Amino acid sequence: MSPEDFIALARQGLELTILLSLPLLLSALVTGLLVSVFQAATQINEMTLSFIPKLVVMFAVAVLAGPWMLQLLADYTRRLFESIPRLVA
Repeated sequence: MSPEDFIALARQGLELTILLSLPLLLSALVTGLLVSVFQAATQINEMTLSFIPKLVVMFAVAVLAGPWMLQLLADYTRRLFESIPRLVA
């Protein structure tokens, strides 16, 4: 395995990690922002108020984006396993 192969595999793994975490992180960010605006407008400063909406939205996003995320991960794993003979030789 050459250093270029290792760097390419590491880059692909990092790109996949970012791509898989992006829907959940963006949904949590948007939900947190909306809850913060609501709290600022109503002057309700309850810390647990932001937790439940984030949890519900992230669960919904995980259910909706789960098949797509699983397909990406399965494709990457398949490509990785198929490249083993080329990397070892």
